[in-house]
Amino acid sequence: MKKFARLFQIKTKTEVFLITYPLALGAVKRGQDYMALYPGKIGWIFLALTCGAVFLASAKMLQAVELQQMFGQE
Repeated sequence: MKKFARLFQIKTKTEVFLITYPLALGAVKRGQDYMALYPGKIGWIFLALTCGAVFLASAKMLQAVELQQMFGQE
């Protein structure tokens, strides 16, 4: 059961980067859809917000991994 649970845990910075890449691709695709749906400035704002959300999530995951490595398990 521990091996199965390990599949859903992020333990290294490399894993964070591997997760961030597809998240960023999805965010850009969603932003492009918003730009098609809402032409003009509001489309660009939605694009920026979707990409910004990925940056924030990635930064939080990196911070969590660093804290976990610093202070150990649990």
